[in-house]
Amino acid sequence: MKRITLAAATAAILAAGAATSAQAQQAFYPQPYIGGDAMFWDLNPDGPASSRDSVGLRLNGGMQFNEYFAVEGHLGGGGSDGPVELDYLIGAYAKGILPVAPEFRLYGLAGFTEVDFDIDRESGFSYGAGAEFDVSPQLSIGADYMRYLDKSDYTFDAASVGLRYRF
Repeated sequence: MKRITLAAATAAILAAGAATSAQAQQAFYPQPYIGGDAMFWDLNPDGPASSRDSVGLRLNGGMQFNEYFAVEGHLGGGGSDGPVELDYLIGAYAKGILPVAPEFRLYGLAGFTEVDFDIDRESGFSYGAGAEFDVSPQLSIGADYMRYLDKSDYTFDAASVGLRYRF
């Protein structure tokens, strides 16, 4: 009788520990996040003019509402190539998320961006895609590629690599 009670108590403790462990790994929503990236941008004019590219910095932050959807904002700037200097970019995006594994996600972004170069300021529809990998429960590394502007006479793209912190 004592062995059955001891076995039942041990099983209950192990089950409670497993449930606590599974609950500790589960994300609670909504979940805010913030990040910083190195942003490798490229301004590519149509026609004979040569493209301009440089490296700037980008801050991003957002709110993830469930494991499949978030809203995100970008604020970036810096870098110059000849007469072209990126003063700032600011944008807001819907983010669709595809969880591939518990620690790895692919995502797509779509929204609007305003970009201010020292020679011009434009705004328009933007889109991109990326991936994130968790290195800890709150910290992930990520990379994405964005087409920030697609105008009749030029395109403005950026590839970014950086860190995200989830609260």
